[in-house]
Amino acid sequence: MAHYLRVGDVPPKRHTQHRDGEGRLYYEELMGEEGFSADSSLLYHREIPSAIVDARPWDVPAAATTPNHPLKPRHLRLHELFPEDRWARTDAVTGRRLVLGNGDVRISYAVSAADSPLYRNATGDEVVYVESGSATVETIFGTLHARQGDYVVVPMSATHRWLPTGDGPLRTYAIEANGHIAPPKRYLSRYGQFLEHAPYCERDLHAPGEPLQADGTDVDVLVKHRTSAGIVGTRMTYARHPFDVVGWDGCLYPFTFNIADFEPITGRVHQPPPVHQVFEGPGFVVCNFVPRKVDYHPLSIPVPYYHSNVDSDEIMFYCGGDYEARKGSGIGQGSVSVHPGGLAHGPQPGAYERSIGAESFDELAVMVDTFRPLELGEGGAACEDDEYAWTWAGRGPRR
Repeated sequence: MAHYLRVGDVPPKRHTQHRDGEGRLYYEELMGEEGFSADSSLLYHREIPSAIVDARPWDVPAAATTPNHPLKPRHLRLHELFPEDRWARTDAVTGRRLVLGNGDVRISYAVSAADSPLYRNATGDEVVYVESGSATVETIFGTLHARQGDYVVVPMSATHRWLPTGDGPLRTYAIEANGHIAPPKRYLSRYGQFLEHAPYCERDLHAPGEPLQADGTDVDVLVKHRTSAGIVGTRMTYARHPFDVVGWDGCLYPFTFNIADFEPITGRVHQPPPVHQVFEGPGFVVCNFVPRKVDYHPLSIPVPYYHSNVDSDEIMFYCGGDYEARKGSGIGQGSVSVHPGGLAHGPQPGAYERSIGAESFDELAVMVDTFRPLELGEGGAACEDDEYAWTWAGRGPRR
């Protein structure tokens, strides 16, 4: 994270005695990245945070993937994955269905109405985009309020749970890293402050308020973690409820950032995808395309030029507005397009010409570019539109 916060009751000096009103010591926990060499926070617990009384296997949602072979662009219709009789009983953690994944990042989708169990991802940070609906996200640091358009950024190993609110279902698009997620380095000063050219800043980030206090004994937490065989899960039972933090301070904590607070960067001619970047992780970047004025050169062509991302796969999740470049392809709200490295892609037939003279685009999309090939998860394979790859040519393969 880019800036320091202090929340609740912390002592004047770190690593010193901190007691409650009756003289009992609080227990200090350092949550830090890269050993002791990167961002961290100090949390002060009423009870010993490492006191567990049981550990059992937990079967994580299906994590197997299959290669994009034969190589082709793909269209996935995520809204087909959760009929109403299913999402009413689904939660935003255990109900995730893996759409795409590789060794660096996993992309899942869930439609839910049930409260999730307590959960901790020990494989990496998570960025969860709220497509629609709202939720209270209770965390060891305090409570976040998530609404449509929010990115909910949860650091690795931060215990939390999702509680849907409102009348409709909660639709979430989860990006799970095999490491840490942060704003792009080019947006930050050498000390971590957002620079003037960044499309968002500290004022747009919303951290938890007061610490969340809960009581309870023998409390289960689902933990996703790594072994030499891959990603596995453990159901840990804690002697006391982990939400017992009276205060914390530091630069590592969960937060929300709403896509409406991203200020688009535009120019006289078409700007490349890096101007839309919002986060970066190991082996991937996250970009968002928001409503904006478009190119104002008198001879500009506002939709993207055809391009070959020779080093990356490009994954676009369409979550609002009207995406001009994809008209006629079958793509709509809740669609994901997969444009892999190794072949060119760009606007659908007719979109190139139609865009000339446009002054603005009303579109909303979340893009993930990866630098290792992505494979299909079971969710992605279950909702694929088999005709998408041939839409540029207007006809399918010869058999």
